[in-house]
Amino acid sequence: MTNPYAAIVAAFKYRGTVTSGRQGGWGILRTALLTKRYINLSDSPVRSRATEDKRSLFDRLVEFLSPGPDSQAELMSMLADAEHRELIEPESRQMLEGVLRMADQSAGDVMVAAPRMDLLDIDAPYDDLLASVIVTGHSRFPVYEDRRDNIIGILLAKDLLKLQRSPGLKLRTLLRPAVFVPESKRLNELLRDFRSNRNHLAIVIDEFGQTAGLITIEDVLEEIVGEIEDEFDDHDAQSGVYTLADGSYRVAGDCDITAVNDAFGLHLPDDEFDTIGGLLAHELGRVPRRGETVELAGLRFTVMLARAGAVRWFRTSRVAQVGAQPSDSA
Repeated sequence: MTNPYAAIVAAFKYRGTVTSGRQGGWGILRTALLTKRYINLSDSPVRSRATEDKRSLFDRLVEFLSPGPDSQAELMSMLADAEHRELIEPESRQMLEGVLRMADQSAGDVMVAAPRMDLLDIDAPYDDLLASVIVTGHSRFPVYEDRRDNIIGILLAKDLLKLQRSPGLKLRTLLRPAVFVPESKRLNELLRDFRSNRNHLAIVIDEFGQTAGLITIEDVLEEIVGEIEDEFDDHDAQSGVYTLADGSYRVAGDCDITAVNDAFGLHLPDDEFDTIGGLLAHELGRVPRRGETVELAGLRFTVMLARAGAVRWFRTSRVAQVGAQPSDSA
């Protein structure tokens, strides 16, 4: 009777003669095949013991030689090792890790909270609606009636132009149906719904049916691929300070403090922080969220866009009292 353990030992001896790299993978395969050949030569008593488990001894041996991960942390470690061995690119590793993390996240983890949602009032004048669209720079807006919690539809910014050509047109006729999802909805399921329904925005509701926030397909995708450049980004610009039509300014969160000083005639310190976003986060004690305002050196900085734990854009205007002490307001 052939001893299966002797077969395993023989297989490992054979494996040791194989070089690393691609030949190493072929050596493991040949090792498994040789081991299977040894085991197949054994008589029925050994077969009966090997088949007590639903898996064959060959399958268990292959699993022993090349075990799979037992946890998500171990799988993450394997991806890091694969990147270190240059089997995958760093971007691929980040995307794969993003997919794994996304499976454990829900809409409530990524959504924009209701108090910081940019909404449009169905009864607001056209000029007010247009001003809100220009200032915020979004392409889609939830529209409410009577109170902010009563979302009646979604307005595309491009559809607002139709009112300019046809003043008699009712705004209500331009609204798209709003999609509502619970806070507990998994991001992988939400992404699947976004793709199948060709929808890019959903209103998140809490367990009591109240509006908790909103989430977009871009928010979900950024959990996988990282930050997505949008229409606000301008890599060719020499400065991160832009003048808006209403006299206020749009300042990039990564704009150099020296550029802000030059644009507004200030003397903000740049010895500890290089960017205005870093300086304002230090003044506030944390990274400000969208809709929050920080006043510093006579300027009011309101967060227009924040992603991936950093402020992308501030809307900046001068306050009445120049040189006031730094303060923050929600």
